[in-house]
Amino acid sequence: MRLLWLLLPLAPSVFSKSTNDSESLIWGAYRPNLYFGLRPRIPQSVMTGLAWFGTQDYQSITRMRHGCDQGDGLDSYTWTEYDAREGGEQVIKDGVNNVKITTQFLKVPGGEHGGSWAARIKGEPINLGLPSRISPIFYIGLEGLGGLDMENVEDENGLKGPITFTGSTPELDDFTIRIVDGPGNTLIWEGPHASAFEHKLGKTHFLGARLPAGTVWQAKDFIQGAIVRSAQEAIGPYKDASKGFPDPAFILQLPDEVYTGSNLFAVQKHFDGPFQFDVFFESASAKQKLDSSVLDEGLPALSAVYNDRFDTVFPIPPTYQTSDPESLRTFSKAITSNLIGGIGYFYGPSIVDRSFAYEWDQDEDSVTEEPGEKKGPTLAPPKALLTATPSRSFFPRGFYWDEGFHLLHIGEWDNDLSLEILKDWINLIDDDGWVAREQILGEEARSRVPPEFQTQVPTYANPPTLTMAVTAFINRLRAQKGPSDLDLGMDLGVDSQVPITSLSDSEPWAPGRRYLDEPELALEYLRSIYKPLKRHYEWFRRTQRGQIKQYGRKARSRTEAYRWRGRSQQHVLTSGMDDYPRGPPHAGELHLDLISWMAFFAQTMRDISEFVGELDDAAAFEEIAKATIENIDDLHWSEENQMYCDVSVNDEDESYHVCHKGYLSLFPFLLSLLPPDSPHLGAILDLLRDPDHLWSPYGLRSLSASHPEFGQGENYWKGPIWIQMNYLALSALYKTYAAQEGPYRERAQEIYAELRRNVVENVHKEYVRTGYVWEQYDAITGEGRRSHPFTGWTSLVTLSKSSPIAGHDP
Repeated sequence: MRLLWLLLPLAPSVFSKSTNDSESLIWGAYRPNLYFGLRPRIPQSVMTGLAWFGTQDYQSITRMRHGCDQGDGLDSYTWTEYDAREGGEQVIKDGVNNVKITTQFLKVPGGEHGGSWAARIKGEPINLGLPSRISPIFYIGLEGLGGLDMENVEDENGLKGPITFTGSTPELDDFTIRIVDGPGNTLIWEGPHASAFEHKLGKTHFLGARLPAGTVWQAKDFIQGAIVRSAQEAIGPYKDASKGFPDPAFILQLPDEVYTGSNLFAVQKHFDGPFQFDVFFESASAKQKLDSSVLDEGLPALSAVYNDRFDTVFPIPPTYQTSDPESLRTFSKAITSNLIGGIGYFYGPSIVDRSFAYEWDQDEDSVTEEPGEKKGPTLAPPKALLTATPSRSFFPRGFYWDEGFHLLHIGEWDNDLSLEILKDWINLIDDDGWVAREQILGEEARSRVPPEFQTQVPTYANPPTLTMAVTAFINRLRAQKGPSDLDLGMDLGVDSQVPITSLSDSEPWAPGRRYLDEPELALEYLRSIYKPLKRHYEWFRRTQRGQIKQYGRKARSRTEAYRWRGRSQQHVLTSGMDDYPRGPPHAGELHLDLISWMAFFAQTMRDISEFVGELDDAAAFEEIAKATIENIDDLHWSEENQMYCDVSVNDEDESYHVCHKGYLSLFPFLLSLLPPDSPHLGAILDLLRDPDHLWSPYGLRSLSASHPEFGQGENYWKGPIWIQMNYLALSALYKTYAAQEGPYRERAQEIYAELRRNVVENVHKEYVRTGYVWEQYDAITGEGRRSHPFTGWTSLVTLSKSSPIAGHDP
């Protein structure tokens, strides 16, 4: 890195370490639902976006690209390199329009208002033998207080040269945005009726519009509508088909007008073949004017640093045999980058219904209504959230069930970024201790959610996966204090097997680790989340409690039993495993996965209590965790079926086991709740490794292949392979059952090595074949299924790839 400084005299500030780590996270690609959208972590402020369409025909305007949409049929789109503090590069392949678009983003620290940034948008034909006529549109919008103006003198025929905007907001203060063409662009000068439009050819077209408050996120619709209205007027003289229509590029143009008080500005260009233009955001307090040299020199340097750091944090172990290590490395970078590039900032109200309950949930645990409180769905006060997203195209919002898995991966790359996100989630915990399963904050987020899923209910839970992120952070802290072999990678969050301390030895400037390097900050952070997290834990124990003595069940603890609220006849959406087979709904049923999560939650609370000095609490949580794990055996182990099961109640009010071989059966193993010498471990490993049940060449199936419901109905959790569940299995094998002494240690090591290879190779193979990683994988063929790109928890393949057990890699 020091050598790069010598090579970059023109732009040293790009690579200087920010003195305030949070400041380096102000700006980002925090509109992950768009192919390329930048905004700051400020509730109402500046938003930018990129849209484009082809001008090969008139219909192309109806296929304008803007929001990530599987229906667009893009060949692929992914951040190939992305760091949340520095920037990166994204590659978008749009075969329909024969263009590969590269978006590059570089942060430039300085000043007192979040710094400056520069972006470069480049395009080139995918097939050189076919036309590639692209009209890109870059827009800037402003919500809330402040102003935005175009500095160029308006011209009804369009503008030449750079386009400059100035603006100001209370948080960002004064700023300038400039859009500058790159060298060598080929503009569209020729085509039918070119002479009639020569006054408008080769120019940048523009629009300034005044949008109602709260609607800037709908910019694409306004822009598209303005182009269509302008085109309808321009094409009027050519309605006689005998004259022939003008070239679409001459007609499909913004109207070159600006309205007073505009809070949305759009700039449109028309290119034939390769193109490039740059966007510069300059914070006035930074007192630095940016130009193309910042990008010319900064982007290659950023890439070099990123690649070096990636190989350190997520290496391919030398014992991992692969025929194409460079392809595997490129794949791992892309899915890690797209996970971090998929982090979004959301702000707005959500819809909450405090009065709804299914009949089997109505008699107990209902939320107390305030006097005069309105029944039915209501808008809750607005909240802010920085969060990763499961899928930029299909699930571009925060999901509790997913986020804990996301933070395991993010935390390995940037510990402090994972803590910023975790803190935002913790801040969502209300006074009762509840946090909604889906964070659908504001109208833009709601526009991507079917109405039946928009309302959240305060008695509904979700797997408390945030506890995994807390555990991972605590283990990284332990690794700072002269770690044992166990601490170095044997926890859920440190599967890369590169001690995080090694980064500080080799790269003193390594970002995102202040909370690891400064113990007082770590302690302050853990104290800040302890009380709300404890309140959240108590909410789970209070609202998801199951019944023991009412049905004559025998268990060592009379309190530790749990049941998901909010299930329907066919689904237990709150469990995260929507259509996985369960018993019929009943107030007396008990759920194995939930009691397992509660044991893990209690262990997490014990660990954080110890760290913050709440020793009485730590002892209490230890007792609760022990009692919960004992009740898992007492209540949920079926000796007859040799597996862990749910529990329900028959018509005679007798308790019985509901046993469906699948992911559910593995939960005490998946969360490492069983000791390595557990008498039940052998049966679990038998089930896991049996090809007639869960084992496949592509990963563990969600439901036994021999189950009568395998592959039936919605087939969401009835067979398909889910990567986060396979990751839990790999992590449990790696950190506990293949690492610690026990009768099944050698077998666990063999299963780990084989399962890891199956999962990594299949997800990699499908990425190469399709250009995407997927929500799930077919239980029979291993092919990607459903949402894509799904670089949420599927990106955990990067961690799995980097976790060897010496002597047991094939």
